[in-house]
Amino acid sequence: MIETNDFDLENRIVAPEVIKADTTDDVDLNLRPKTLDEYIGQDKVKENLKIYIEAAKKRGDTLDHVLLYGPPGLGKTTLSGIIAHEMGVNFRVTSGPAIEKPGDLAALLTNLQEGDVLFIDEIHRLSRAIEEVLYPALEDFALDIIIGKGPSARSIRLDLNKFTLVGATTRAGQLTSPLRDRFGVIERLELYSKEELCDIIMRSSVILGVACDKEGAYELASRSRGTPRIANRFLKRVRDYADIMGNGKVTKKIVKIALDRMEVDDLGLDGLDRRLLTMIIKGYSGGPVGLDTLASAIGEEAVTIEDVCEPYLIQLGFISRTPRGRCATELAYKHLGLLKDGQTTL
Repeated sequence: MIETNDFDLENRIVAPEVIKADTTDDVDLNLRPKTLDEYIGQDKVKENLKIYIEAAKKRGDTLDHVLLYGPPGLGKTTLSGIIAHEMGVNFRVTSGPAIEKPGDLAALLTNLQEGDVLFIDEIHRLSRAIEEVLYPALEDFALDIIIGKGPSARSIRLDLNKFTLVGATTRAGQLTSPLRDRFGVIERLELYSKEELCDIIMRSSVILGVACDKEGAYELASRSRGTPRIANRFLKRVRDYADIMGNGKVTKKIVKIALDRMEVDDLGLDGLDRRLLTMIIKGYSGGPVGLDTLASAIGEEAVTIEDVCEPYLIQLGFISRTPRGRCATELAYKHLGLLKDGQTTL
């Protein structure tokens, strides 16, 4: 397997965030399930939402505001669209950074019809001024608008149609308490099991018209870092290898060939992940090593290591954080085939 020191982080194959390759493929929209019954995984969240939705429909009321949080790529946007579909209302999409001033939010809210679902991605990035406008909208379905300036300024209240706000965030801890408290439903999305990802891949292969056997799907699932977005991305790229190097069918052999060429190993680690682990082990005797020092050693920014690499490596138990810095664990040595003294195992 060839290692490279040059990484295009915007197109990193194992990135759980949306990359350019995802946004240029119209088929990706068709992979999203439309109903709760089609949605695979997140059983506890689905069961809760199903009850809330049925109860709201029975009362003829709007669904309470919903906050979905968890790692990127797990289906928060998809689940929000399903909520709108199940409620039989319109679905409006925006993001925290896109709402730059209170007027932008006011325009969005005044255009909502009765019962509509407004989805705000990265809601933790809303500014404080925007949040202040949002509070009365969430509680009283009204907007407080200031007209005029100076002594002649006056406040008027504009009534809004009742709506449901669905907020999504990967960093629930960065939400302010007043905003978080205004959500009646708060659900966390967890990483998917290999079996759930296997089912997702088999479903996606049917939609894409790709022949895929169970073993090939499971091999893809085992390297997808517990994330459906990565699993679907792998499937779309592996089908190219299947068309050229096989008979068009995604098998375990084809998956191994394709992902090995893309430098993704059996656990879903890519070259950047392995380079990080190797530097801690060989460069700093397994650690501890400070984050800034480690970033300089491998030529990446500290925020890249902290946000892009570490979450999955910590989840696998390959890295531990200590007050003195990062340390590689025994599991990391075993995965890379290294002994404690840096020698390669036989």
